[in-house]
Amino acid sequence: MVNEALIELSGVEKSYRSGSMEYPALRGVDLSIARGEMVSIVGPSGSGKSTVLNMVTGIDRPTAGTVTVDGRRIDEMSEEALATWRGTRVGIVFQFFQLLPTLTVLENVMLPMEFARLGKPGARAQSASAKLDMVGLGDKLRRVPSELSGGEQQRVAIARAMACDPVLLIGDEPTGNLDSETALRMFDLLAELNDRGTTVVYVTHDNDLAARAARRVVIRDGHVDGTGRS
Repeated sequence: MVNEALIELSGVEKSYRSGSMEYPALRGVDLSIARGEMVSIVGPSGSGKSTVLNMVTGIDRPTAGTVTVDGRRIDEMSEEALATWRGTRVGIVFQFFQLLPTLTVLENVMLPMEFARLGKPGARAQSASAKLDMVGLGDKLRRVPSELSGGEQQRVAIARAMACDPVLLIGDEPTGNLDSETALRMFDLLAELNDRGTTVVYVTHDNDLAARAARRVVIRDGHVDGTGRS
């Protein structure tokens, strides 16, 4: 593993306002994740775990502090530049899959490449098909999501997240909507991607899955409450 940092959060604070009330979600987070690491993020509900992921992916911006990912200060980027950067450098796997129901499995996986304008249609289809082969769904390219099991839909979501060969794969409770056996299979797939060099960072409430990462980061009350080897 290369020790170079892929992710650097320095003094990151995030507050949300509702009317006259302000709610602090992050209270000065310092966090460094090396290129090629697999890191789990754990902590109580409402502790700020998902907000950390939103900072790393540029989905949300810090109220204070800096966020550097893959050598870029993403907290300073314009929305347009950020969207382009995220589309090509970051893959996101959500708990509830978020597949488009009217598109085929192949079309769902092609979407990130289309948004990023990578390659020609034929090349996109070939690349998407290869990603689906990688997750064991090469025989279901023409199916729609409703024809798949929950585990199969999550595998499609992982293939879609990997469509543009991102350097960073983010999972927000990526196995939280699956049974235990299927969740373990999904984790094995994430671990395989990490073995190939992809940096993987995921939030989970499952202590067994959290322990399978090389390092665990504990978030509590908007702070990093601890970090260390699992």
